[in-house]
Order: sequence, then structure tokens, then C-alpha cells
Amino acid sequence: MFGPLSLAALNHLLNQADWARAKLLPFAGRRARLAMPPFQLDFAIREDGYVEASTETPDVVMTLPADAPLRALQGQEQVIAAARVEGNAHLATELSFVLRNLRWDAEEDLSRVVGDIAAHRLVQGANVVAGWQKSAARNLAENVAEYLSEENPLVARPQDLASHVGELAELRDKLSQLEKRVHKLSL
Repeated sequence: MFGPLSLAALNHLLNQADWARAKLLPFAGRRARLAMPPFQLDFAIREDGYVEASTETPDVVMTLPADAPLRALQGQEQVIAAARVEGNAHLATELSFVLRNLRWDAEEDLSRVVGDIAAHRLVQGANVVAGWQKSAARNLAENVAEYLSEENPLVARPQDLASHVGELAELRDKLSQLEKRVHKLSL
């Protein structure tokens, strides 16, 4: 069930992005696998730039770590950095570019159901709510970090660590001097 739905969603996004299909056209007939254990999606690029299910050996395999959804909370770059790619490098580069830059035009889809003005307002409202949630999540994370470092110091503050490192370096130097004095006295 995961495969057909994913392919339909990917083709829907490709339908909204002529540039993406144009990028994929030179790779018509090539096969790819996107994997994020325990899920995997095998597909082939068609002559028209869309994708279809494939059971043949892929030309490129792009594997995301199982914790990719958690990494995505830190930013898309974190997910990309953790990805492993095997196979045709040129295909992997172009496919990666397309997948990173595909965006759902929700307003276009909604306008077919509720009309242009209502769709525009719904998307604007959703963007405001999403911005508020992002801001609330950032504020929560900052407050938890402040609590753990200031109120209930379970986590050391950077300035405390720097001070401690300085004190340790000073102690190491004094210990070295003491060892030299002891060595001179023993001779």
C-alpha cells in the first residue's frame, strides 16, 4: 500500500512541476530505490518524466537512516547529510535535486474544490498556524534548554565549560611545574 500511494503522490508533485519532469527526462528508463527502513520505494522514470513502479534492479539506491523523521526536525540538511547513495552518481545527483526542491502547490489543488479566493485564504491561514507552531516549538526548546542549564543545571552552559577547561589547563601547568621541582629535589 505504501508504494502505490507514494508513487501517486510523487507523480502528483511532478505534475505540478514541469521543471522537475524536464530534469528527469534524460534518465527515462532508469530505475531508482528510495529506502528508509523498514520502507522502500522502487520506481522507474518514464519517457514523460513521471515515475512508475519497478521490480528490476535499481541503477541508484538512496538510503535514509531510520531516524530521518527526527533529523528532519533539525532541517533538511541533516537528513541529506545522513543519506547513503549507491550506484549511478549522475542520476543520484539529479534525483536528489528534484526530490529536495519539489513542493506541493496546495493552493492550486484546493482551488479546484473551494475556488481561488477561499483556497488562497485557507493556505494563508495554514501558513500562519504553521509559523505559530514553529515559533512555539522553538520557544519551548529554548525554555527547556534554559531550565536545564540555569534553573536545574543538568546541562553545563558553554561559558561554564570554557571556565572549567581554563582551570584544568592551569592545574595541569602547576602540576607539571611541581613534578619538575620534585624531580630536581630527588637528584
